[in-house]
Amino acid sequence: MLLKREFWEHKGGFFWAPLVAGGILLLLTLMGIGAGEVLLRKVPNQATINVEGGSFSVNGLNLAKLTASMSPDELREVGGAIDASLYMSATWPFIVLAFVVFFYCLGSLYDDRRDRSVLFWKSLPISDRDTVLSKVISATLMAPAIAAVAAVLTVFGSMILYSLVVLLHGGNPIHIVWGPASPLKVAAHLIASIPVYALWALPTVGWLMLCSSWAKSKPFLWAIMIPVFAGIFVSWFDLMHLFDLETLWFWKNVVARSLFSVVPGAWLDVANIGDIDVDGPQAIHSVVNLRTMYSVLLTPQLWVGALAGAAMIFGAIRLRRWRDEG
Repeated sequence: MLLKREFWEHKGGFFWAPLVAGGILLLLTLMGIGAGEVLLRKVPNQATINVEGGSFSVNGLNLAKLTASMSPDELREVGGAIDASLYMSATWPFIVLAFVVFFYCLGSLYDDRRDRSVLFWKSLPISDRDTVLSKVISATLMAPAIAAVAAVLTVFGSMILYSLVVLLHGGNPIHIVWGPASPLKVAAHLIASIPVYALWALPTVGWLMLCSSWAKSKPFLWAIMIPVFAGIFVSWFDLMHLFDLETLWFWKNVVARSLFSVVPGAWLDVANIGDIDVDGPQAIHSVVNLRTMYSVLLTPQLWVGALAGAAMIFGAIRLRRWRDEG
């Protein structure tokens, strides 16, 4: 019931915002296709594309002829390019997710104190622990899961648009689009990233909820200023040299983790990508795969950050027991 409450109170951010972001991407893609078709038909008939096996008129582009002479390796490159575009289209709902989760956590324990509805919620037989943890689950699991579904819908919407373009130019979408590309693999990777996101985001979620439960006013300024001024202080006095570390380490592992861990894919900086032994667009699968993604679970950066986030969430629970506006 607490999760339902969070969903219905923030349905616009959790549900509609990722869907609208994906819809805008598809609309812009459709507009770009339309503009490209108009420009393509304005090209003089003399313009040609030279490929192995012949030359083809641009104004009468026939994808069936253009792809008939492609080798399996060339088709795999086409599939890699399509997959890369699918990952790019899927970023739109996840970019919105970062903003939604950031401001949701920032206001999660402050807003009900500001409008004094906290007095009503505290009158119910619901513990502070359950209330805070329901907000944590909403930010780290529920919101990313909905964004992942929106991203998957965007991926398949993009595939449908690509198929329509191929059909418009006499090609076979099964041979040119659905065969070389891997939309199911892309969708599986997007959904599989949710547990990694939940753990990686804990430092920012914990810090923002701690500020939300503590600040009497302007929690946004407190949440930003304290880490940033701490970084400036450490840089000014060069304190990290006492631990044989660079100042950049503090900015990267403390300041950035406390403010930007809710950005999906931020963990790729510590992921074990390994050697990329594939050339061309299909190399995207050497960078984005389950092995690379879950290699983050073996890094101390994730678990130290998760423990720090859990400690701050515990602090937010304790603060909510007595913090109110009167």
